[in-house]
Amino acid sequence: MHTPLRAILQSTEFAETQHSYFGITLQTSFISGLVALKRRNKEAKMMQMHFFFSDQVVLLFDFWNVHSPGGMVLSVLVVLLLAALYETIKISKAKLLRRTVLAIPSTLSQESLGEPESGSINSNLGQQNTTPKRWFLYHLSQTLLHVAQVVVGYLVMLVVMSYNAWIFLGVIVGSTIGYYVAYPLLTMR
Repeated sequence: MHTPLRAILQSTEFAETQHSYFGITLQTSFISGLVALKRRNKEAKMMQMHFFFSDQVVLLFDFWNVHSPGGMVLSVLVVLLLAALYETIKISKAKLLRRTVLAIPSTLSQESLGEPESGSINSNLGQQNTTPKRWFLYHLSQTLLHVAQVVVGYLVMLVVMSYNAWIFLGVIVGSTIGYYVAYPLLTMR
């Protein structure tokens, strides 16, 4: 324990009592000491739990610390691109799923994906050998796109949880632009 913390806890006198709940024993002196420590620590800042307009914010990591209006504009642009990337990945995943469904013949069963039939016609044999490989590549691509979508989605969510209104507006505009640009790609061949 650090000496300043020890000095603060020792200088505060609390009645020593123990409470046991569901097999967990709590000492009130420790709990009261932490409460006193929180009250005395004037450097600790509470995170805002409502939207606010400011040009100072920390986003995702400690090194992404915005201090100026120019930094905020750059951060909003990065977040805008991140949200547009999320929408693009989402549309790409849907397009790949459609290609996957169209690539697999309708007469193909789940068993024939794993094992080619022994009594097949030679012209159909080439299709059966490439269909499991093609299905595997489509499935692998779908999986990688899903992982990318989840990672980018959580990053966007955590950025919004900074409760900075400028960043939130960047996410909304980026999502709108990303969907507007990427959706026509879904209908293209």
